[in-house]
Amino acid sequence: MLTGCKVSKDVETPQPDLPVAYRNAITTADTSTIADIEWRTFFPDATLQQLIDKALSGNYDLQQALKNIEASRLLLKQSKWGNVPQLNAYVTASSTIPSENSLNGLSANNFLGTSHVENYDAGLSLSWEADIWGKISSRKKEALAQYLKTEEAKKAIQTELVSGVAQGYYNLLMLDAQLSVARKNLDLGNNTVRIIRMQFESGQVTSLAVEQAEAQRLNAAQIVPMLEKEVVLQENALSVLTGELPAEVARIASIDLEPVYEDISTGIPAAVVSRRPDIKMFEYDLAAANARVGVTKAQMYPALNITASGGLNSFKSDNWFNMPSSLFGMVAGSIAQPLLNNKRLRTQYEVAKVEREKAVLAFRQGVLVAVSEVSDALVKIEKLKEEQQFAEQRVASLQRATGNADKLFNSGMANYLEVITAQGNVLQSELDLAALKRDQLSALAELYKALGGGWK
Repeated sequence: MLTGCKVSKDVETPQPDLPVAYRNAITTADTSTIADIEWRTFFPDATLQQLIDKALSGNYDLQQALKNIEASRLLLKQSKWGNVPQLNAYVTASSTIPSENSLNGLSANNFLGTSHVENYDAGLSLSWEADIWGKISSRKKEALAQYLKTEEAKKAIQTELVSGVAQGYYNLLMLDAQLSVARKNLDLGNNTVRIIRMQFESGQVTSLAVEQAEAQRLNAAQIVPMLEKEVVLQENALSVLTGELPAEVARIASIDLEPVYEDISTGIPAAVVSRRPDIKMFEYDLAAANARVGVTKAQMYPALNITASGGLNSFKSDNWFNMPSSLFGMVAGSIAQPLLNNKRLRTQYEVAKVEREKAVLAFRQGVLVAVSEVSDALVKIEKLKEEQQFAEQRVASLQRATGNADKLFNSGMANYLEVITAQGNVLQSELDLAALKRDQLSALAELYKALGGGWK
């Protein structure tokens, strides 16, 4: 009996019904995945690597996760002392003045010849509870699960950081490209306004042409400060992720030069369960819930306690340390069975079982979300690639149209409306193309995170 016996049965980690392959992915038995690639290899841009390094060393969320690991490690070490007896040392000195009409008062006057009773104690007390029902071992399992969960939480934050910094960096490169486009179109608009003003002064066009050309120029001019604002906001956001004060982010890369993976291997959906840190956290939540059920169930069973105490006792301070006559010792064993406690123990047990059921549901939902995130990222990559191809063709066509419109306008074979329309169309299409390139790179980062990569 003293070796312990478990009074509750653990719920095993569910085996979710996963598909053979992700939606929008090529069906394959290959278990290799881009999540196996170290993040420095997956993101080869040197500037981006420096930003991720800063984030992994300076991010405050990650530092808090490390502190959580430290605290959980201490609690785990403490739980291992559950089977060790408790030992306390004590020293007490008391003086009691009983009523003269009480039995103690009469006894003191008759036998001790004094009106007060003194008592001096010094000793050690020992208490040990036998882990018959596995209560102490269940507490150890809960502490271990909580510790392992904090380890996975750190990995989850690392994965989120790697992906978040990459997406922020790609957004910054997109804003640089859009700002360059806006400034180029502003210069083009300034030149168009200058030519139309000359035509107005020579009587070739009306003031309406000047006003419309000026409105088109101001539209391009307005975009410049808006994008400059977004650049600063994105730089500040990246600075926060890296744990630094807001500052400019130095960069030399262009979004057009950022590599895009063509051969994307995702592996099989079953691999995401064992790889993603957040799914592992759900598993450890279930393990901790199993342990709590065991603890609450064991609390309703009899508890065997063995106590012992020994030391020095005397009614007079002069004889307190007079040995061996002042020595005393006691050993006792007790079995306590809870009976009526306002149904508190039963309620705790039922609540623990409900919490365990919730942990099972959270695990199933976590797996469902993980598979869905991978499928979402895959369809984004696939369709954004198609969108980008059409957008590149549209930009090329509009750029040719703008060039032709300028030549025809200068030779008097096109009116100012055709020039303004061509400039407005090419401005918007080039801005959209930069955004599409950013979205494609961000989708790759999302896929890398969804597959569980980036935490190593």
